[in-house]
Amino acid sequence: MSQIEIINRLEYFYCCIGAFAKRFALSNAQAYRYLVDFKGMDFIDKHYGVEHTQSIEDAVEDMTVICQRNGGRLA
Repeated sequence: MSQIEIINRLEYFYCCIGAFAKRFALSNAQAYRYLVDFKGMDFIDKHYGVEHTQSIEDAVEDMTVICQRNGGRLA
């Protein structure tokens, strides 16, 4: 993976974390910890190829569903 691809992924992840934090009234750190604990970050990393072509809102919704399936209870 090139440096540009890594930077693009990191920027996308940061945007997703921020949008998730805003949706659930969390700090970015709290959102990140939740997404790691309940596999939302794993999902967004694994499916980056498709997810980054959709809206950030769609990504937040997808991460929310994945986290709920893995025991998360924010929504």
